[in-house]
Amino acid sequence: MRLSTRLATAAATAALLLATGALTGCSPLGGESSSAGARSGGSAGEAVAEGEPGFDNTGEPVTKGTFDSPIAPGAKVDIAIMGLKVRGRLATLLTQFTPRIPPGGEDNPNPYELNGRNGLGTSLIDPVNLKRYVVVKDSSGKELETHDIFTHIANNQTGNFSFTFAAPPENVKAVDVQIGSWPTFRNIPVER
Repeated sequence: MRLSTRLATAAATAALLLATGALTGCSPLGGESSSAGARSGGSAGEAVAEGEPGFDNTGEPVTKGTFDSPIAPGAKVDIAIMGLKVRGRLATLLTQFTPRIPPGGEDNPNPYELNGRNGLGTSLIDPVNLKRYVVVKDSSGKELETHDIFTHIANNQTGNFSFTFAAPPENVKAVDVQIGSWPTFRNIPVER
């Protein structure tokens, strides 16, 4: 038998084995097939609890505060922590910002301007494990958060903002939340 015939036979046999494995739901790499993994919602060997499709409910705030803003003399900003929800290995912090700028000031500010033209640098502080959690980045290197420069909020109107972090360990029941230069929000419950 010539070498090219042997290679063709080997390639055909490999293709047949791969197709047979795919039909039975097996992966040639020893794990679940991609379709089975997608159905279970899991990744990296850890299943995410299944549930009904839905959305993050903003309901009533866990806590809120009104703080001075350097955007204009007499300006204030209301910041509400709506919740910190863990799903799988991620935790999403939902917040609301409401600018209160006196007449003659900015009509459509963004959080960057409300914070004195500084990034928010939102983080979770874990008092149990003495860790700070920063916003995670996607595969393109972009932070998983509502953009604090390009997202504007009409004066005296509420804007919703979300920030995604690595989830604190199970033994952490509450964290502190630092947003911008404003005072730290203490003892925010971790919903699981």
